[in-house]
Amino acid sequence: MTSCALIVDRLPLTNGIPTNKGVTGMASVAMEDDARGARRAGRPKVGVYRYAVLALVTLGVSVNYLDRATISVALPDIQHDLGLAEAATGVALSAFFWTYATFQLPSGYLAGRIGPRVMIGASALCFGLVTVLMGFAWGLVSLIVLRLLLGIGESPAFPASAQVVSRWFPRSERSFASATFNNGNPIGSTLCIPLVALLITWAGWRSAFYVTGAVAIVYAIAWWFLYRDPRASRWLRREELEYIETDQEEANRDADSQQTVPWRSLFRHRMVWSMMIGFFCINFVAYFFITWFPTYLVRTYDLSLLKFGFIGMIPGIASMLGGWAGGLVSDRLVRRGVPVSRARKICLVGGLLGTSVIMLAVLSPTVSTALLALSLSYFSSTFAAASVWCLPADVAPVNAHVGSLGGIQNAASNCAGIVSPILIGVITGVTSSFAIPLVIAGVVALLGAANYAFVMPKIAPLRSTAPQAVGA
Repeated sequence: MTSCALIVDRLPLTNGIPTNKGVTGMASVAMEDDARGARRAGRPKVGVYRYAVLALVTLGVSVNYLDRATISVALPDIQHDLGLAEAATGVALSAFFWTYATFQLPSGYLAGRIGPRVMIGASALCFGLVTVLMGFAWGLVSLIVLRLLLGIGESPAFPASAQVVSRWFPRSERSFASATFNNGNPIGSTLCIPLVALLITWAGWRSAFYVTGAVAIVYAIAWWFLYRDPRASRWLRREELEYIETDQEEANRDADSQQTVPWRSLFRHRMVWSMMIGFFCINFVAYFFITWFPTYLVRTYDLSLLKFGFIGMIPGIASMLGGWAGGLVSDRLVRRGVPVSRARKICLVGGLLGTSVIMLAVLSPTVSTALLALSLSYFSSTFAAASVWCLPADVAPVNAHVGSLGGIQNAASNCAGIVSPILIGVITGVTSSFAIPLVIAGVVALLGAANYAFVMPKIAPLRSTAPQAVGA
């Protein structure tokens, strides 16, 4: 009775009598409040701390590529100072990938066992120190040895970063997150161009290695103090933790089940081999931009190093946009109900078809048209790579295998880093032209598109029992 009286007291009056309009109006307000509450419940404000972690990971990959690409910008000066021929230079560039590819497998394994905090921190400290030492190189042998050590130091970066994304993001957000940390590649490579060009102009090529190596050491210290896994983080809200884990039930199984899947059994799956082949094709093209691209533009179009330092950023900027575009498109397709397998394949195949336009640079009479073709190619390459780095989490039978699968496909992809620099160096030395290497790169991109379209099976968690044979 009391509640009814209160309601009547609050109704609008007409000549002192409560009206039905008031009841209707109150009901409408209540319904609107319920609807707003439902909308809020459907889209809860869970927090954005996971994106701060993603920014920290992306910064680490950027520093990784800053150190890795310093030699590419400094290459003309290094060749002149140390008296290196084209073929010898190609060997020195390739040496990095001998150890980088080899150590992907143990790095990926360790990332899943001891966690990304230790792996990324130790990696940054190691490659930072080696980069500083590269400023003291005195000849081909010392350069090759230091490049081998640099490959070991940088090898954990991508498998461990994939592990971070699998722990900090639900499946519906992993493509954008993967694209973002993978964008550390073009960010670091692009920033490297003007930074190293200016350092070389002011103080010589050796100073460039001192500075970029010091940046990596500072990052290693910052990472160690700032990063924790979600459940150990002091700054992560409970609501955001619950949101992160809502779509991870399949991956987050207990330790006992993780021990039932032998690591070597991963190689029995056609999916794993297709991941390896496809990423090899993507990186075959991408490593042209990381190794020989500065020399190509400077020599083909007779540019000064300082001028290249500014216009050479254009393909790198395009590749950043491509990575984010690929991540957003893939995630949007998944959220709209497109099966994960189809969403990933659309981006992988489409991206590699676009990457093949690198061949058009051969026909470019001016530096402007060459940059247009190269920018579109690099954009498409990172568009595809955004989905590449979702695959380990998409197909891992258990969470501990995310790092292992990331290491396996990255090891295969970086075999392209062994082949590409030497092949380009030898062919360019013989023909005095980059035309044939660019055509080869375009053909490899087309083969990669065919692999993802016709060889890769449906993208789904690998089964620990009765796996699909490679030839199936």
